[in-house]
Amino acid sequence: MSRVALVTGGTRGIGAAISIALKAAGYRVAANYAGNDDAAAKFTADTGIPAFKWSVADYDACAAGIAKVEAEIGPVEVLVNNAGITRDAMFHKMTPQQWREVIDTNLNGVFNMTHPVWSGMRDRKFGRVVNISSINGQKGQAGQANYSAAKAGDLGVTKALAQEGARAGITVNAICPGYIGTEMVRAIDEKVLKERILPQIPVGRLGEPEEIARAVVFLASDEAGFITGSTLTANGGQYFA
Repeated sequence: MSRVALVTGGTRGIGAAISIALKAAGYRVAANYAGNDDAAAKFTADTGIPAFKWSVADYDACAAGIAKVEAEIGPVEVLVNNAGITRDAMFHKMTPQQWREVIDTNLNGVFNMTHPVWSGMRDRKFGRVVNISSINGQKGQAGQANYSAAKAGDLGVTKALAQEGARAGITVNAICPGYIGTEMVRAIDEKVLKERILPQIPVGRLGEPEEIARAVVFLASDEAGFITGSTLTANGGQYFA
C-alpha cells in the first residue's frame, strides 16, 4: 500500500504543487489548509486530493486534524510542514501581535504538526519530515524580523530532530526556497520584479512551485534515506548558505 503524506498549507501555491507532485509519485495525500474554503474546494475538485481544515498554530487542532486524516487515509508517514504566513513591518513598527502570529504559525506550527506524528513514525521505524523554510531564514530580510526568526528556527528544529530520528528510520530535512513564482509573488508590481528582484537572482528568473515540489518528492522517498539534517537551497544562486 502506498505511503500517506500530509502537506500543510497544501491547497495553494507551493503547497499545492507539493501535494500534486506527491500524488503523482504514488502517495496517498492529504492537504491541510487554514482559511480559504473556496480555494480548498476547487483544489480538491481539480485534483481529487482531500483537504482538511485547521490552523497549524493550534496544537489541539493539529492533533485532532491529524487523527482525522489517519482515520480516513492511514498513518502519516510523510509530513511536509509548508504552511506559513507573513505579517511584514519594519521592526520599530512591528506589533507584538504581528510577531506572535508569524511565530505561532511558521515556527510553533512545525512543533504542533510534527509532535503528534513523531511517536508513530518511531514505532513504525520510518518517517519523512520536510520543513519548508526560506532564503530569508538563512540571510535575514529587512521588514521580516518575525518571518526570518521563525524560518531560521525551522532550520534549528530540522537539525535537532534529524539527530533524534536517525536511528528510528526518520529523516528530517529542510528546503529554503528563494523567490518562487506563486500567485502572491507574481502579484508584485512588474517594475519591482524586473528592476529590484530578478537582478538579485543569478539564473535570471523566478523559481517555479513545481521545482520545490520535485525536491520534496525526492527527500520523501526511500532513496533519500541517507540524507537527514540537510538544508536544500533552491534560490537560483541568490544566496549560498
